[in-house]
Amino acid sequence: MFHLYITLAYIIPGIYVFFRIKDLFISKGYKHWFIVVYLLIAVIYPLSERFSHQEMNLFMRVLSTVSGYILPFYLYLFLSILLFDLFLLLNLLVRIVPVETRKKFSFRFYTLSAMIILSGAVVVAGAINLNTIRVSEYQVVVPKRNTSIDHLRVVFVADFHIQQNTDPHFVEQFVKKVDALQPDLLLYGGDVIEGDRENEATETIESALKSIQTKYGTFGVPGNHEFNRRQVSGNFYRKAGITLLCDTIVRIENALYLAGRFDERLRERKTISDILRGNPSDLPIILMDHRPTELQEVSQTKVDVQFSGHTHNGQLFPINLILHSIYELSWGYKKIRNTHFFVTSGLRLWGPPVKTAGRSEIMQVDIHFK
Repeated sequence: MFHLYITLAYIIPGIYVFFRIKDLFISKGYKHWFIVVYLLIAVIYPLSERFSHQEMNLFMRVLSTVSGYILPFYLYLFLSILLFDLFLLLNLLVRIVPVETRKKFSFRFYTLSAMIILSGAVVVAGAINLNTIRVSEYQVVVPKRNTSIDHLRVVFVADFHIQQNTDPHFVEQFVKKVDALQPDLLLYGGDVIEGDRENEATETIESALKSIQTKYGTFGVPGNHEFNRRQVSGNFYRKAGITLLCDTIVRIENALYLAGRFDERLRERKTISDILRGNPSDLPIILMDHRPTELQEVSQTKVDVQFSGHTHNGQLFPINLILHSIYELSWGYKKIRNTHFFVTSGLRLWGPPVKTAGRSEIMQVDIHFK
């Protein structure tokens, strides 16, 4: 169903782009050539999706790679033409560009070229942004209670979406950055692994993640993609040295309680009250929940800090603006009552290898107990 929505979101604006370019910019003698070229390019994405689950030869792998960039390219080309149409409406009221000038070949050529170049530049910048890991730093204060520590450095990541073709150099970059932060606690907020088969690539990644040193350990929760790919059993997590928390809570020495929830895709998951029931409130409580969907409920409990992911901060502009209206917190930090909430834009993504909203992010949160 999701792929159907993506396909429709690709086809419908694509039809608009096709007719507007043909009517506004293409001379009569070149319209047939334009139709052929446009259709050949437009068919790449649906064709690659059609054969994406089959064994692919070199040609299909190249086609699949190209299709990942075509989707965001069409998005920004669509937005460019939409802005140009708005300009034309304004031009009817306030004559900025005369009709004679707009019909000239030079005007049409340079305008269309600018739209194509701008759309391509945004996609290139988004690809660079995706592959550049950044650290977002935060400082919060929570009640000390009976904890034996005054400070805790939490490093939090989510939405790694590790696949067979995940670049090992990106993983190495991630491991080096996390080690440099010297975390007391490393947390994974779900959607870490795609697929359910072991291979040489995942074994290398498991070994790299397991090498990260922490004071109190490495923990994680399953996301919706682990359910989709049957990784909720935790085989990958065990080999990567990550302890999965599935509607459970653990006490970490005399420092704090750490709780983790199943993704809300599991309808039978426990409520936050059930997870916390029976646990004394003598220590600070940190919670992981893949989706940031129950912030108000959690803020009425004794949870001090919650970490979430899932949203990717929309991944592509202007989708992030839609996400802001759906989630109370779609990215960043917010305090509700006495609970501190953090939502990461994710370390990688799922779908087009382009990120024009948000960043490939590691969250470093220094918690001071007072």
